[in-house]
Amino acid sequence: MKEYKFKINGKDYNASVEEQEDGIVNVNVNGVTHQVQVENVPVKPKAPAARVVKASAPAAAAPAAAAAPAAPAAGGDGQPLKSPLPGVVLDIFVHVGDTITTGQKVMLLEAMKMENNIEADKNGVVKAIKVNKGDSVQEGDVLILIA
Repeated sequence: MKEYKFKINGKDYNASVEEQEDGIVNVNVNGVTHQVQVENVPVKPKAPAARVVKASAPAAAAPAAAAAPAAPAAGGDGQPLKSPLPGVVLDIFVHVGDTITTGQKVMLLEAMKMENNIEADKNGVVKAIKVNKGDSVQEGDVLILIA
């Protein structure tokens, strides 16, 4: 992450440029994050925190990538399943108290006009759902807590 301090018309600004994917960068200016499309910048691929399978792709075509173990959430309420990319929550397929298994589809997220299945990265019980249908989420936002 690159951080910048600058002044425009006498007003101070703090900005940081975060995580780049497909020419899109997150630019945080004074605590407000904006998605910006940048031209002529090399794209760096990155591994998602949760396994994402494109809804339009056949299941056999999706690589079986191992997700990194999630860090424990504050207060011991469960481990977070985080959004691997920014988008809008279209549907939630689980409820608090449901038992889920690794690879189970728990949420549908629209990102850049594509529907993405968000799958559980571990077995467990849904302790909390931190988003609602229609919510906009950023990459790294906690979607669900799993215990």
